Amino acid sequence: MKTFLPTADPHNRRWVVIDLQGATLGRVAVKVADMLRGKDKPTFTPHIDMGDHVVAINAAGLKVTGSKLLNKFSYTYTGYPGGLRKHNLGNELNRRPDEAFTLTIRGMLPKNKLGRKMIKKLHVYAGSEHPHAAQQPTSIELKRK
Repeated sequence: MKTFLPTADPHNRRWVVIDLQGATLGRVAVKVADMLRGKDKPTFTPHIDMGDHVVAINAAGLKVTGSKLLNKFSYTYTGYPGGLRKHNLGNELNRRPDEAFTLTIRGMLPKNKLGRKMIKKLHVYAGSEHPHAAQQPTSIELKRK
């Protein structure tokens, strides 16, 4: 028998819309990262980008449990001595909720060329409007607790 190896066809990728209003950041990020990577498909192959395009709307409505809003930090470096900047999650979600959600998912993807290719299929918007109606995305409901 020959081993079946799937091929990634960029024309067969689905477009999916996920409403983040009231969703928990980490729980929904895992599901979105799996969709971007293609782990939700039976033909998942680790070295091939088999994932779908994900349009996430209402990122401003994300919620976080516990004290992560004050105690979880992200760091950026300006390149200058003493230029390490520290931002807590609460400020980032208030200022740029779409960027905070994108950074969360970027940390769940591979740290190589394949991961950089996968993150380009994520489209996050703070409000409920998005410019991807021409792709006819299907809406996916998330389980909420």
